[in-house]
Amino acid sequence: MLNTVDESVVVLVDLQRRLMPAIHQGEQVIAQSVRLARIAGLLGMPVLGTEQSPGSLGENVEEIKRLCVETLAKESFDACADGLLKALPAQRTKIVVAGCEAHVCVMQTVLGLIDRGYQVALVRDAVGSRRPVDRDTALERLRHAGATLVTTEMLAFEWLGRADHVHFREVLKLVK
Repeated sequence: MLNTVDESVVVLVDLQRRLMPAIHQGEQVIAQSVRLARIAGLLGMPVLGTEQSPGSLGENVEEIKRLCVETLAKESFDACADGLLKALPAQRTKIVVAGCEAHVCVMQTVLGLIDRGYQVALVRDAVGSRRPVDRDTALERLRHAGATLVTTEMLAFEWLGRADHVHFREVLKLVK
């Protein structure tokens, strides 16, 4: 199954100021999430964000916050339980997920989306946890649960579909 622009929405989970310094390779996770959101925005896809207990963990990092059309505060680890489902555009059935922590909020949100019939692409180069073993175990579990593992660059070219796409050169600059 290819991810298409007309069917996809990007959800960036809990890339929060106070959390990110503790995430293994957190700067890379943020950089890839920003790249993903910029490409999605350029191609006209909605980008949603979530923030876990923002009173405690702070808001999402500014680079992420400004790329999201909406950011949902939540207390549940599964964003589906705290308003994400209402925020998803009805015609979009393919949910692209990135963020933190892979083994907690990302995992529970992805499982919640799969349980509700969504096709989920999990962006492995834009997902993090404090410990690599937790991240890797979550990725494996989610793959077995039905999520498709992808990379930011892989998605960019799927969304473009063609080398003569009007935004090809702009997207190419973002992935290189």
